[in-house]
Amino acid sequence: MLLEGSCHCGAVRFSLQSAHPYPYQRCYCSICRKTQGGGGYAINLGGDARTLKVTGRDDISVYHAKLREAGERRSHASTAERHFCRRCGSALWLFSPEWPELVHPFASAIDTPLPVPPEHTHLMLGSKAPWVEVQAGPKDKQFDVYPEESIAEWHQRLGLER
Repeated sequence: MLLEGSCHCGAVRFSLQSAHPYPYQRCYCSICRKTQGGGGYAINLGGDARTLKVTGRDDISVYHAKLREAGERRSHASTAERHFCRRCGSALWLFSPEWPELVHPFASAIDTPLPVPPEHTHLMLGSKAPWVEVQAGPKDKQFDVYPEESIAEWHQRLGLER
């Protein structure tokens, strides 16, 4: 499926192919909460990095989140690159050098109508803010940390690859 996206102000536009376009993950970690706003819920889709086309590249900045291990005082920078528009602050996509074949666009930046997932995966619940209420459906899965099931495996399990 061809996904087309943009930032809020229109300075950055992008497109890429995705076999995994269902926005099913809801992340409650502090990184997603603070970079996406509200309760978090940054939803990454899976996309083919070789197909990424971008206009407005000069208006993109990259953020490497600060990570702190439990019990550690010092933080270190994540290798994952969170791309966002430097003009309006819109989160666009995440790229991780550990998986160079993938780009993970944020569903919030996608302009293409996305399919509605039959179930959701709520992850990083151990990090959610106390005021955030989890709106889980009867088929939804919930995890205190990251689930072992990848974006591709979730789509495969439900027969939803495109």
